[in-house]
Amino acid sequence: MTMPKRPRRSRDPVQAAHQAYLEIIGETPRQLPPVPDGSPVAVAKRKGAGQGGQKRAKQLTPERRREIAQKAAKARWHRNQT
Repeated sequence: MTMPKRPRRSRDPVQAAHQAYLEIIGETPRQLPPVPDGSPVAVAKRKGAGQGGQKRAKQLTPERRREIAQKAAKARWHRNQT
């Protein structure tokens, strides 16, 4: 015996409440069609996300990368000291 499928609700509490309200009054909530994993949109998002940091690192000089790393380390240590 399988469990009945429940509609997926948004993580946004206002939208989740609205969806629950629509279910209670008997209207079907408007749902966006799911984006398949192999779709060009999904693939482009995955590719672009991984390339951003690599491209930026290639453009930075070693001195600038060192400055950025020191600033980040200083911020981490400062956050832990207080």
